[in-house]
Amino acid sequence: MFKEKIINISLPIKIQLKITEAPPGIKGGRAQPGNKQAILETGAKINVPLFIEEGDIIEVNTESSEYVKRIE
Repeated sequence: MFKEKIINISLPIKIQLKITEAPPGIKGGRAQPGNKQAILETGAKINVPLFIEEGDIIEVNTESSEYVKRIE
């Protein structure tokens, strides 16, 4: 902060976010490679594996804005 104004913010390298919208997965999608676009609780769009569903919590790399893993 500088003169009571925020001038910089540092995020952790990885954060956990909830999927709010995701198209349905394809049957057998766990065995097939590929991605689909999902929307996070922040409103950001990110590519995720086909097995990710709405309501899942995932870990996202804040430096690259990429999916890391699903949180069980």
